[in-house]
Amino acid sequence: MPEPARTVEVYDFRRPTTLAREHSRALEVAFETFARQWGTQLTAKVRVKAQVTTHQVLMQTYDEYAASLPSTTAMVLCRLEDYESQAVIQFPTSSALAWVGRMLGGNGSQPAPGRKFTQIEQALVKRLMEDALEDLRYSFGSLLPMALSFNSIQYNAQFAQAAAPSDLMVVATFTLRVGENTAEGTVALPAETVLPQLGATNPTTSPENAAELLRQQMAWVPVEVSVGLMPVTVRPEAILRLAVGDLIPLNHPERRPLEVRIAGQRIARAGLGRNGARLAAQIVDTEENPA
Repeated sequence: MPEPARTVEVYDFRRPTTLAREHSRALEVAFETFARQWGTQLTAKVRVKAQVTTHQVLMQTYDEYAASLPSTTAMVLCRLEDYESQAVIQFPTSSALAWVGRMLGGNGSQPAPGRKFTQIEQALVKRLMEDALEDLRYSFGSLLPMALSFNSIQYNAQFAQAAAPSDLMVVATFTLRVGENTAEGTVALPAETVLPQLGATNPTTSPENAAELLRQQMAWVPVEVSVGLMPVTVRPEAILRLAVGDLIPLNHPERRPLEVRIAGQRIARAGLGRNGARLAAQIVDTEENPA
């Protein structure tokens, strides 16, 4: 029996269709932040509890992305400053109509039919999307430095030309739960607008200066510092019999400075001072503790 013919696809290494692990994680964090912000914004505008959950982040050509969408859906095309390709926020039209119905005083008990928006409905959806774009811009920070603005709403994924068919898009899928309504949505960003910033966000470093990098990082680790008297040794019997008004004799001389300790290790001595309305410790000498 002859073997079936094999399909061979040409891979362009100059335009990889997969994300590096560290880049994928950076994008996941950004999209998760956006999901939380978007859910909060929907809750405030639609006046019912909303939750947006991220599922996955992947890279697809625009043609693959458009083919994965329902034939009829709401695609919000968003301009990106200095770029011809556009970003896309996609969700079912029926879900958007349910949101609009609640914004206009409805209770959302009747499922909204999937259809194009009227002028009033489109104006309300546009307002929701403009707020969502602000959340998206905030969530991505330096990963998305260019301005985003609402452009138009398309209803057919095959006719919406947000980018060239072969252009790469960073696509995130979401579950949108607004009240009792649950739907799937996506956000697609042209890869050329995001990938250049990922290298700066997750730079690769040489292990040759690992010791110096470790010292630099340790310098920013928070530690607890205590300022107190010299410790005194007592028996458990004295501790168990403690009562209000009892005195514990201390071995700390009256004129001796207080001890500054980190994790029980004395590092300096200090005198009592004041910083505004708060007490402060003024260092009078330090101690060298060899590691």
